[in-house]
Amino acid sequence: MSTRSSPLAAPQTLQKRPQQRSTVTEVPYSTDTSLTVTDGDTVNIDYVGSIDGVEFSGGSTDGAGADLTIGSGTYIDDFEEQLIGYHPGDTVEVTVTFPEDYGVDDLNGQEAVFEVTINGIYE
Repeated sequence: MSTRSSPLAAPQTLQKRPQQRSTVTEVPYSTDTSLTVTDGDTVNIDYVGSIDGVEFSGGSTDGAGADLTIGSGTYIDDFEEQLIGYHPGDTVEVTVTFPEDYGVDDLNGQEAVFEVTINGIYE
């Protein structure tokens, strides 16, 4: 699980302390391809983001995986919702627009495309 802040995090959450998962009772995610991502699910994903076809700094999990609860509003608008209906193992192209006041000059107001792999769903 990655605990670093994602460049996709909504600006208001950048100041929040990352959630800590218990290492004593860590539950692995399921890779069962018959499961479907729904609102409220916690998923583990990997992603690589690009703007105009060029990957940008900080726009990737670098294969480390990141946990995300769908519908939490943790990532920028419309990112999470685009994962609903997909399954572990699926790769999804997610298109989002960074807010004008995102706080990173190179990303403010930019449209980005993320190639997102759903590694699994926590049950």
